[in-house]
Amino acid sequence: MRIDIISVLPQMFTGLIDCSILKRAQEKGLAEIVIHNLRDYTVDKHRKVDDYPFGGEAGMVMLIEPIDNAISHLKQQRIYDEVIYTSPDGEVFNQPMANQMSSYENIIILCGHYKGIDYRIREHLITKEVSIGDFVLTGGELAAAVMADAIVRLIPGAIGDEQSALSDSFQDNLLAPPVYTRPAEYKGWKVPEILLSGHQAKIDDWKLQQAMERTERLRPDLLDKKY
Repeated sequence: MRIDIISVLPQMFTGLIDCSILKRAQEKGLAEIVIHNLRDYTVDKHRKVDDYPFGGEAGMVMLIEPIDNAISHLKQQRIYDEVIYTSPDGEVFNQPMANQMSSYENIIILCGHYKGIDYRIREHLITKEVSIGDFVLTGGELAAAVMADAIVRLIPGAIGDEQSALSDSFQDNLLAPPVYTRPAEYKGWKVPEILLSGHQAKIDDWKLQQAMERTERLRPDLLDKKY
């Protein structure tokens, strides 16, 4: 899988895509994450990427031409499953969306900035708009990194134990059950006896019960989606 990220602040990705699971997935050849500086696709000597909006609104708007140049350049080299724009008013990113995108071959993520992008880009070049939550960030770089991490970790082989990803929160619209490790007792705080019983069927039932209880208590909206 290849993820091309277009950004006006490519330095923000230093470290985010070069460690942990993302690093290992790239070293294994399972994923390739390429960061593109939007200023490399500008047409003026000042490498300008924004301008004042028509209509007199405060703030700046990302120019259409550099973005079109960047996306067109990438499309000349390969076919993309999606051209994604990170936007506060996009579809909220979730685990099912990450699952779907992990099966794609190539995607582009355009990081929003300033007051947004010239709307004609959204009308003619973008195939999917995605938000990571109902809040506004300085730019879409963090959102793009979040998406890349959530997607790549689901690619078979990216995680040593693939079953681990399948038991993550939100995979079944349920929060994950509590987890424990050694020691079995610490300062009088004990691990639930069922987890030490060795009876896997009963342990699985307990985990499901705990997941249901935690979801009902903390995120009842997920149960509405499940049923």
